[in-house]
Amino acid sequence: MTAVITGMGLYTPVGRGVEATFAALCTGRSGLARPPADHPAAETLEVAGVLPAIDPRSVSSGPDTKVLDRIVLLALLTAADALADAGLEVGRDVAPERTAVIVGGVGGLATLETQVLTRAARGRAGVSPYLLTGVLPNMPSARIAIRHGIRGYSSSVGTACASGVQAVADAVRLIQAGEADVVLCGASEAPLFPTFADTFGNARALARGWADPTAASRPFDLRRNGFVLAEGAVLLVLESAAHAAARGATGYAEIAGYGVTTDAYHPTAPRPDGSGAAESIRRALTGRRMPVPVAEVGYVNAHGTGTKLGDIAETTALTEVFGANGVPVSSTKALTGHLLGASGVLETAATALALGRGLLPPTWNLDDPDPACPADHIRKEPRATETGYALTNSFGFGGQNVSLLLARATRPRT
Repeated sequence: MTAVITGMGLYTPVGRGVEATFAALCTGRSGLARPPADHPAAETLEVAGVLPAIDPRSVSSGPDTKVLDRIVLLALLTAADALADAGLEVGRDVAPERTAVIVGGVGGLATLETQVLTRAARGRAGVSPYLLTGVLPNMPSARIAIRHGIRGYSSSVGTACASGVQAVADAVRLIQAGEADVVLCGASEAPLFPTFADTFGNARALARGWADPTAASRPFDLRRNGFVLAEGAVLLVLESAAHAAARGATGYAEIAGYGVTTDAYHPTAPRPDGSGAAESIRRALTGRRMPVPVAEVGYVNAHGTGTKLGDIAETTALTEVFGANGVPVSSTKALTGHLLGASGVLETAATALALGRGLLPPTWNLDDPDPACPADHIRKEPRATETGYALTNSFGFGGQNVSLLLARATRPRT
């Protein structure tokens, strides 16, 4: 049973919504900047992907509105956008019991940090009774279910930076098993707070020393020196092809296959030989009833964070599967930064749009490709394509590898 993407909700450093996001990725409009002086992480981060402040009252009117964590606010906003984009209302277009929601991410970091500081300053009486509902990683899914009356399967995914794509893979599995007709899936992340940012900074994983913040994220470039931390949320509406056709809905792309593997190697570093990632790619290519030959895959949206080890390991995996320079490759993180668990589902959306519009976004800031990362890099400007298949990769701490194979939609959006 085929799963098709019929709606997208995107709120990222490069913009909100489908058109603003894809235009930025193709024209090189960066969402990276120095955090404003009044931002909580202004003294911690040299550069970041920061979204505007959100007034909780514009999103929720409940009694606990003022204590909703930012991940919940972002998730609620993008869930509403995705459902509206799909032209779908739960209870009208799909039965609540046949609708599911899966949202990945690391949880409410802002709530946790502020509450720990509050307790240190004020003692036990300062701890909010809403602490758990702010911190728990299932709260975005739960709040979305409450808001939209979703009464089917609901869960959260915590596979680090692979969380959002893992949520998509799990959604496909639900649809294929006949357990849901519609799944709202993706991730929401708001990691721009001092303690969490400091852990990456002290590990020397963050890009540093760039006079121009828009030049700091440089996937596959010889001068790259780390990734740029960013916040945002992306949720997709996945439907069974039969359900979408029955209500006359068109799609951005179909999920043709997925692969999920574990490196079993190191808590943070990937396998240097890329073997775990290569296996996830192979599994994605064999996800349909008939395997898709590697020669038919015309694009890879890479995980490509801009770290030395990660970029090389992914390139090694791509070379093993596709051969040297065997497939056009780009990383959109040069403009968006790394949204942790939400990055992969943002890149899934970008890949679906690239397929549907026949235009592959380049890796911006790729001025001097690292010889250790040989590939057919898309650079400087978008590249036209007629390919029917594209792949996106997402990898996370703990050795998590997830790859999705997307196909041009049978009933495409125009």
